[in-house]
Amino acid sequence: MYSELKNKIIPLVPTRVWRTYLGGKELERWQGASDPEDGELPEEWIASVVEARNPGREELLEGLSKIKILGFEGLTLKDLIESAPIDFLGKPHFDKFGTNLGVLAKLIDSLSRLTIQVHPDKIFAKNILKSDYGKTECWYILGGRKVGGEKPYVLLGFKPGITKEHWRTLFEEQNIQAMLDCLNKIYVKPGEIYFIDGGVPHAIGSGCFLVEIQEPTDYTMRVERVTPEGNLIPDFLCHQGVGFDNLYNCFHYEGLTMEETLKRWKIQPKKVYEKNGAEKWEIVGKDTTTLFSMDRLLINKKYEEKSCETFYSVTVIAGEGKISFCNESLQIRQGDFLFIPALLGTINFEAVGEISLELIRCYPPTVSNRNREGCI
Repeated sequence: MYSELKNKIIPLVPTRVWRTYLGGKELERWQGASDPEDGELPEEWIASVVEARNPGREELLEGLSKIKILGFEGLTLKDLIESAPIDFLGKPHFDKFGTNLGVLAKLIDSLSRLTIQVHPDKIFAKNILKSDYGKTECWYILGGRKVGGEKPYVLLGFKPGITKEHWRTLFEEQNIQAMLDCLNKIYVKPGEIYFIDGGVPHAIGSGCFLVEIQEPTDYTMRVERVTPEGNLIPDFLCHQGVGFDNLYNCFHYEGLTMEETLKRWKIQPKKVYEKNGAEKWEIVGKDTTTLFSMDRLLINKKYEEKSCETFYSVTVIAGEGKISFCNESLQIRQGDFLFIPALLGTINFEAVGEISLELIRCYPPTVSNRNREGCI
């Protein structure tokens, strides 16, 4: 029905999503808003076909990205893909994953600390949630701000000695400070990368502005019944409908020291290309996971890339420029979001102006080594 768009880059409308925490001011500032402010929409979902699990707001279909092409206003990316999945996703991906993109990317800007949480691993997701996907994820830190005089930070992984019985006791007592003390607190800087496997307890702290890439679900188990702002969290948003006993079973009770935590979960970016005023950096690649991948392009002049036979999303982090493909071109600038169909062919990126064109690109799960090597 919409197959004429298979040979076009698909610009996307911004997709803000309600969450249980506050933020969004830095996100709006980055997007060029004249009066940025914090609120209950601290996340931007990128090229998303996943609906947010927000009880009481289901009719809003939050999380679903819409395309930004004249004549197709209101059309969701999900409906576009389902109309011709092989054209947009490629046959190898469709044969393995169907119409599910297998990946979700977000921009997150936290004014307040997120509640302590955990996401399901593959086994828990399959056995308990009846889902093919858990929610392993990775954070790429873009920047941040001090909140209450404190620098941006994240909480990641249990310290040594935490058992399920102790964790359950702290939850039942709602001893929040004791729970916070169970996790490693890491102050973060722009350019740092943290991988969070399903089952690992964590929380994004106050003041973080980051890109998150993850498996395509909104399964979040929370152990705080009240947010840091004092808002009550419904039971469903704590255990996602599977009960509190299963909530405790979702966690991996492996304790690591700070040194061990950083060695295990902090990733170093890898430069994989440099030529003609362009650099390509691997943010998360096949050495870390086959569930998704992400790279960063920094273009001062031009960069050409042949088709890697898979789709991906693009976030324009900084600068402005032009993308050329076939006999068409598209102007892009900081704050733009794009979906690149699998069969588009060779694409040329060109920076305009004195500021480097900086792009973050997010890719689906590995289908074959050949496809992955073409993109990263």
